[in-house]
Amino acid sequence: METVWVRFVGLPRRHGGLSRLNVTDKMKIRLQTSRPLIRDILSWSFVALAAAALRAGDWPQYRGPNHDGISTETIRTNWSEQPPRQVWKVPLDPGLSSFVVAGSNAFTLVRTPGPQPTTEYCIALDADTGAQLWATPIGVAYYPNGGVGNGSDDGPRSTPTIDGDRVYVLGSYLDLLCLNAANGQVVWSNNVAATYGGSVIPWQSAASPLLEGDLIFVHCNAAASNQRLLAFRKQDGIEAWHGPNDQEVNNRMTQSTPVAATIAGVRQVVFFAQSGLVAVVPETGAVLWRYPFPYSTSTAASPVVGEDVVYCSAAYGAGAGTVRIINSGGQLITNEVWRIPFANPLMNHWATPVLHGGYLFGIYGQQGPTVLLRCIDFASGEQKWNQSGVGTGGGVLFVAGHVLVLTEEGNLLLVKPDPTAYTEVARYRALDGSSNSIPGIVRCWNVPAISNGRIYARSTTEAVCLDVTAPPPLKLLSTLTSGTSLFQLLIGNADGSPLDTNRAANIDVFASTDLTLGLSGWIKLNSSTTLTNGRLSLDDPQSPATAQRFFRVEERP
Repeated sequence: METVWVRFVGLPRRHGGLSRLNVTDKMKIRLQTSRPLIRDILSWSFVALAAAALRAGDWPQYRGPNHDGISTETIRTNWSEQPPRQVWKVPLDPGLSSFVVAGSNAFTLVRTPGPQPTTEYCIALDADTGAQLWATPIGVAYYPNGGVGNGSDDGPRSTPTIDGDRVYVLGSYLDLLCLNAANGQVVWSNNVAATYGGSVIPWQSAASPLLEGDLIFVHCNAAASNQRLLAFRKQDGIEAWHGPNDQEVNNRMTQSTPVAATIAGVRQVVFFAQSGLVAVVPETGAVLWRYPFPYSTSTAASPVVGEDVVYCSAAYGAGAGTVRIINSGGQLITNEVWRIPFANPLMNHWATPVLHGGYLFGIYGQQGPTVLLRCIDFASGEQKWNQSGVGTGGGVLFVAGHVLVLTEEGNLLLVKPDPTAYTEVARYRALDGSSNSIPGIVRCWNVPAISNGRIYARSTTEAVCLDVTAPPPLKLLSTLTSGTSLFQLLIGNADGSPLDTNRAANIDVFASTDLTLGLSGWIKLNSSTTLTNGRLSLDDPQSPATAQRFFRVEERP
């Protein structure tokens, strides 16, 4: 995070003088005072260390910029008092893809409605209006194995990936295309299945193209077993490598999207093949490690990485497990941590869980009433709690200190990441079918996107953009209490609007006299705070007698 230093010298020189500093949710201030020679005059200097505001960012690929379902944005979570504001809601042609968002555009995949086979398209929407900007055909739309409901709203399962002025798309039948983000024109294309003599598996490809560095990673069912993991140069679509070289292992494709992560100090790409997890060197495809895991019918959830431990799960009786990766003299070795096998509800069908604070939060179960939102101890696989009502599909993210759940029926839930109990903070009906291209259908089988204070969510036939912009940043003012040398903090909204009671209750002020002590040196001030005229005031009784004090203001989610 960028750090900004600001220095104020000789302010204030008289009681009641003010110095101002804009902050977001955290800031630090050092106050140095000297005893006044004349009672009415106090000379001091401020040095302020302020954490720069987190820049609202793009959502460039499936499950976010770091492949982990975690958003670093600060959004508004007081939905009961201030519900999400609908920016737009539009009908969409059928599809199960998620959104990616970059700049002023949002991208997803759809298919031509009507009897199959039809055509899959990548479309671009104006992020501010929902208006369609362009549509580019990708390949055939044909799903003979079924998918959602009666199939009338079935469609492509993959999510585009965007990088700068280019959009990368992988169709259901492994058509890999690079498009111009501005107008949808094809920059290059590669029919991967035809090039490598392969075929698609039942329910076709649902994996999204993974971008890591200058390469796009794709999993296919090539005729040759050493051509099933593939990397293409993003610039021109030319193959960078194919693999792996251990041809005796079944590396056949699944519907799972690979992830890129640094594990045991080594950057790597982790595929979830029918043989299990296989991690490779991004630049060469050399195999780093394997973790055997059973395959039955379909594997769709992505691996989840927590430091040096990798989690995987699949439905149809496969269960779940974790493996620890150990770097031993540059050689990566595996050590299974736990494994919960067949006939256990701990399995992810489509939705990949999100990891926070040592716990997995995700949608578990295959179908029907056994599908539940669960909290799982990442270290042991033990279930801490479960909650019904999420449906077969849906998706899970983590943002602003909360688990964000999109249910199959189109509800957005904010849930506390508390392993002791399910605590629902807010619920909002985001998708209700009111603008559906196919009336009466509401089915969400994907994960939302979060970008620039907005949530982008879709069902199979409808899309919505919701503004959940965080409250205005805080403004800190400093002053001396009249007639004394007592230092006082005043905290308010930077835009001049009144600080509401709920927000004020979540603001804490900490002080320290020595930053070298680290976190142990910070003490929460217990001085009484007063909310007056939309500003929070706090007196620091030690400031007259302390030569140097540091202050940190934190706003809890």
